[in-house]
Amino acid sequence: MNMQQEERKKIQLISYLQLRNLIGATGLLLPLLLFIGNWYKTGEISVENSISDYHHTESRDLFVGVLFVLGFFLLTYKGFEAIDSKFANFGSVFAIGVALFPNDSPTKWISTMHFVFATLLFLVFIYFSLVLFRKKSKSAPVNPSKIVRNRIYLICGIIMVICVVGIALGKFILSDDELDNSNLIFWLETVALIAFGFSWITKGELFIKDVLDGGSKV
Repeated sequence: MNMQQEERKKIQLISYLQLRNLIGATGLLLPLLLFIGNWYKTGEISVENSISDYHHTESRDLFVGVLFVLGFFLLTYKGFEAIDSKFANFGSVFAIGVALFPNDSPTKWISTMHFVFATLLFLVFIYFSLVLFRKKSKSAPVNPSKIVRNRIYLICGIIMVICVVGIALGKFILSDDELDNSNLIFWLETVALIAFGFSWITKGELFIKDVLDGGSKV
């Protein structure tokens, strides 16, 4: 491999890492941006019952906009294997679907589509953390940084699974009033989004970088 090809490979790797960090940042910042946006426009400090409920507040445009940005980032994400691109494309469609179909629409099928897209989106996030991110290259040498990152992906994936299961159980066990008073769904969704974002910025090597020259398939 000549110097020009090596330089091109490094630039491509950097762009992959930057995109991963951007995807992670959208998940980490979404709950905070919605809260601050709603407070800025209304002057009220309050938490909605769920992340999706911000669709019906003054932060509606921000909610839709961030999801469209996330959808665009996922659409442009290619990864190292075809399956990475495939599931990123799925995630892109699901993110845009969540934005386009309000969760509390008077038309029942629209609300149903919102919950379907939201569930599928989180399942894609979980699959990335538990499966795709943790894959190892058979040809690459053992990388201590990769081992640490794989543990983080596992923890983030488990946290997202717990949150999704917790939301389902909450809807099944608790009354609407109990859910509204506790903001349980909002907090579980927020924790799940933080786990999603943290897994992606870890994948982007924001703070745990490869120790091998040129990086590795991570």
